[in-house]
Amino acid sequence: MNLMYLQTSHPFGTIITLYELLEAFSHYKCWEERYRSLILLGEKLPVLPAILKNSNIELTGCENKVWLGYKIKSDNKLHFYGDSESRIVRGLLAIFLTRIEGRYPKELVGVDLLILFSRLGLQKNMGAGRSSGLRLMSNKVLQIAKMLSETDLSSYIDEER
Repeated sequence: MNLMYLQTSHPFGTIITLYELLEAFSHYKCWEERYRSLILLGEKLPVLPAILKNSNIELTGCENKVWLGYKIKSDNKLHFYGDSESRIVRGLLAIFLTRIEGRYPKELVGVDLLILFSRLGLQKNMGAGRSSGLRLMSNKVLQIAKMLSETDLSSYIDEER
């Protein structure tokens, strides 16, 4: 395991699974419970080292600064990582990472990555800015997945993008 992976490792998609998120959120009765859970999930997302917070992985067009990067692991699965200056966006990013972490590029091509936020009861209470930011994240992941699904991945392994 290399140093870059250690600096970008997180529990989402591995220790914290999609099933666990769906199960937990199914018990919440109001927006405040979902909001509180988002904040707590965001607190579990490790802060990205400053050296990795660069313009190459910064999403442009978001109200808050958001960084979303990736690398290809030796098994050709994708490792995504990210951070934000906003606590609520960190929580949304954590949910997003739970959905996309450890997937092969072809598993993500053409997938509606935003449906999860509806299933968790989050999308109906989101403002236009946050919804737009989620679309930007989704579009970036889908673009990466499409590009990599058509590429020989051997030259990309363990390289931060």
